[in-house]
Amino acid sequence: MSLDIILSILKENWPSYLHGAYITLLIAVFSTIIGALIGLFIGVMHTIPHRKQSIKSVILKIINFILTVYVEIFRGTPMIVQAMVVYYGLYAYGIEMDRFIAAIVVVGLNTGAYMAEYVRGGIVSIDKGQYEAAAAIGMGHFQTMVHVILPQVFRNILPATGNQLIMNIKDSAVLSVISVTELFFTTKSISGANFRFAESFIITCFIYLIMTFIASRVLRIVEKKMDGQDAYQVQTKREEQIL
Repeated sequence: MSLDIILSILKENWPSYLHGAYITLLIAVFSTIIGALIGLFIGVMHTIPHRKQSIKSVILKIINFILTVYVEIFRGTPMIVQAMVVYYGLYAYGIEMDRFIAAIVVVGLNTGAYMAEYVRGGIVSIDKGQYEAAAAIGMGHFQTMVHVILPQVFRNILPATGNQLIMNIKDSAVLSVISVTELFFTTKSISGANFRFAESFIITCFIYLIMTFIASRVLRIVEKKMDGQDAYQVQTKREEQIL
């Protein structure tokens, strides 16, 4: 194993590596967005107020039970098994799903199960006094969620969402079992052609590292922007000058 061999493999196969990294990023980004939306939906559903022994209460209990089963299944089983069940299971019933779409569905549903817990924790962390204050000025549950609670939840769960995105970038490698041409599957094809497994996968390691490093730094910047600390300090100084 030498640097010359690694550079030679990279020179010959860089378009394939680039395409594999592109597919990996697409799957990670889209599935994280889908998972975040699923998590928000489940989190809001769990907080809808209802009276006991009413039709609304029964319906909500059934829906929440189904959502709880979904969360437990996808949190309690490996994603590689989920990919096999979703893709080949549907194919057995005559439903031939595109591999790329199947990958986004599997990773999105898996992400949604984890994001549901993040959102639930974010909602629970909000002081109950804010719900009471919103109700006191005539806001309904939906208005309270949209205008008061969820904006704070977004900020609270942003670090966890960023971690989930980074995990999806790495965990997308398991999708090679359904022949999705992401980075890991591409590297297997390259190494199978040149019989240089170590060198081929060293390149892949660096590509994964670059993608996760950039993703983490971008998310840090977004977090700082959402904090608004600098803008708050400037506004405070202006108010002090006016007074």
